[in-house]
Amino acid sequence: MPQHPGDPAGRIEPHFDNEPQGAAKPGGGIAARALAAASRAHDVADYLGGLNPEQREAVLTLDGPVLVLAGAGTGKTRVLTTRIAHIISQGKAYPGQILAVTFTNKAAREMKHRIGDLIGGNVEGMPWLGTFHSICVKILRRHAELAGLKSSFTILDTDDQLRLMKQIIQAEGLDDKRWTARTFASIVDSWKNRALTPEQVPEGEARAFGNGKGKKLYAEYQERLSILNAADFGDLLLHTITLFRNNPDVLAEYQKRFRYMLVDEYQDTNIAQYLWLRLLAQGNPNVCCVGDDDQSIYGWRGAEVDNILRFEHDFKGAKVIRLERNYRSTSNILAAASHLISHNEGRLGKTLFTDFEDPDADRVMVASSWDSEEEARTIGDEIEALQSKGHRLNDMAILVRASFQMREFEDRFVTLGLNYRVIGGPKFYERMEIRDAMAYFRCVAQPADDLAFERIVNKPKRGLGEATMKIVHGLARAERIPMMEAAGILCQTEELRPKARTVVKSLLTDFDRWRDQVETMPPTELAEIILDESGYTEMWRQDRSAEAPGRLDNLKELVRSVGEFETFAGFLEHVSLVMDRDAGVDDDAISLMTLHSAKGLEFDTVFLPGWEEGLFPHQRALDESGRAGLEEERRLAYVGITRAKHRARISFAVNRRIHGMWQSTVPSRFLDELPEDHVEVIEPNSSYGGYGAGGFGGYGASRFDNRDPFQSTYSTPGWQRAQRSRSSGSGGFEGRSRFAERNHRQGPKTIEGELVAKSVSDVPSGFSLGERVFHLKFGYGEIASIEGNKLTVDFDKAGRKRVLDSFVERH
Repeated sequence: MPQHPGDPAGRIEPHFDNEPQGAAKPGGGIAARALAAASRAHDVADYLGGLNPEQREAVLTLDGPVLVLAGAGTGKTRVLTTRIAHIISQGKAYPGQILAVTFTNKAAREMKHRIGDLIGGNVEGMPWLGTFHSICVKILRRHAELAGLKSSFTILDTDDQLRLMKQIIQAEGLDDKRWTARTFASIVDSWKNRALTPEQVPEGEARAFGNGKGKKLYAEYQERLSILNAADFGDLLLHTITLFRNNPDVLAEYQKRFRYMLVDEYQDTNIAQYLWLRLLAQGNPNVCCVGDDDQSIYGWRGAEVDNILRFEHDFKGAKVIRLERNYRSTSNILAAASHLISHNEGRLGKTLFTDFEDPDADRVMVASSWDSEEEARTIGDEIEALQSKGHRLNDMAILVRASFQMREFEDRFVTLGLNYRVIGGPKFYERMEIRDAMAYFRCVAQPADDLAFERIVNKPKRGLGEATMKIVHGLARAERIPMMEAAGILCQTEELRPKARTVVKSLLTDFDRWRDQVETMPPTELAEIILDESGYTEMWRQDRSAEAPGRLDNLKELVRSVGEFETFAGFLEHVSLVMDRDAGVDDDAISLMTLHSAKGLEFDTVFLPGWEEGLFPHQRALDESGRAGLEEERRLAYVGITRAKHRARISFAVNRRIHGMWQSTVPSRFLDELPEDHVEVIEPNSSYGGYGAGGFGGYGASRFDNRDPFQSTYSTPGWQRAQRSRSSGSGGFEGRSRFAERNHRQGPKTIEGELVAKSVSDVPSGFSLGERVFHLKFGYGEIASIEGNKLTVDFDKAGRKRVLDSFVERH
């Protein structure tokens, strides 16, 4: 926008974007009539046709504040785009006078395209349709000097931001290993999400970082950004809010500019976004927010569900229009989801329904499995059964609460030869922390793996700089030897600095020790030792970023997965095979993702595994946020169920390995909140162990003769046995303690029930060939052979396994 001569502030000129100076305002005059005439070929009836009564009301109610409470699958996007098209086609505003805010650039592009289709491509510009960040950038560039910047300011990416923060932390004399830049970035981001400048940060929060220097570091960071003429993403909103507050004339011009304001996904807005909108809306009542309080699931990144809950309080005289007619899911799925979410107290209230009743529609299925491995196996079998009936993998999805749950499904799909794709993030073995851990393991198994050694030599940071590594590289190339061997040679010379020699020698000694333990220690225990003694696990424990807990969970799952293989080498080979598979973009593949990544998507069939207390609802959410955390977890469950169009399958594992030990679980409280009339419990004695092909109605014999939901899930011998074990305080099968005593050592302990550890003495077993036994993980089976205290058992469901006698009991 051009500036007034001599006006460095760059105040807004009086005309509107896309509106010639002196033009008649919409609502009357030649320009308005011409604009309306241009769209007559696309009569109002054209774009209003097909809307249901509630959608039509949301489109036609243009004046005053409006909250469109849009349930899952109720046509929210259509309403929003049609509303904008209606504003333009009726001459109520020019495109440049409409503020339409989305959360992603993709959504903004799709919205603009849809609007053009609705009114015959008559959308010119729409300069104020975009994300919060993109709109704020446009405003800040026009008034940069008022925000303490120049119009050419740069926006830092994450790497540059972390580099700058690290410099500030070091300059303050703090240990940047304890007070990491990543942790500081997470804290600063949370402050900016709440529109807090350094002066506004509460003292209690400021003391939580850097020995009480959090506020000072934040101020220094902001000062450095100003000197660099830079801003991070959090600044874009923060600076714009500050600009509006400090310059009422600038705010007034934007209030005058925007005749209509629309915000999509209002339930996901944070405090800064809320304040930004409230400032703009003070001068204009025509605010329309579209959202669903029942789908507010991003509290962990700053979203405030209260923003949508208090809409009627914030905007006096607001009209709330509920979209409850669902076009996606069956009535059973909708009833289950609606009944579940009704247990939340903090909601505006609505009940989804469908006009398309299908008397043969499946009820929501609930099933139990012995453990997470069987859960993955049975879901894999169900997918194959569906596929054999002509269902496409692209129409199926597995939605997990935590990313570490993906590992077993990925492994199972590789075994079955099923294509899969991970949505919203990398595959399990491609995650940074897993690649790092695997690099440690590869260095132990193969000392000549230079790529692995280079990856972890400074993870965690050991102070080995480029100069040190250049010397190691040089010797390795000159002598044509592996880098680890070259490093060992250099430790015996004066080529490296004394400190570097000490660090390298210590690391190589660690690798030698771990390598010696490969043949004498259970693989899982060795994996845990490597990650603990290397300091890698501790590095993530000290990390205070939002991602750190998830990375720790993934590392625990990786360690757990090692126990499924008899040798360390066998595990590494398996991972190599898994990583070699990758479904193409156009391949038919099942989607695997977290529940958070699933929002906005839909599938014919949805599998929802891991519905257990502590996992879902997640214990961390309960510990950190109490009832609010529980309600957000319940909203997450609601989102998961409503992704399903025809089939929703919920499951939980009776046993799960936690911190290396098998523990019985408690089914999620959310299961008891499902309506019995719309749920079918799969009996555990199915053809696949947990729930088999017959559970999908339409193929396979039905096993639900009595149709009494919740009758048998918790009455099986295994379930009762697990609960007795849990109530006894053992945390799992009591035989584990004897195994632990025989394998006692200093440091972390990992107990692997199914693993035959070579360090265990061959104490004669008291069992006999052909005897029936029960194993907490594998269920019932018959002893096929005995070797000391090691049994080979043909399990009814899990097949042949070698186990220790202390992990089974006579049946």
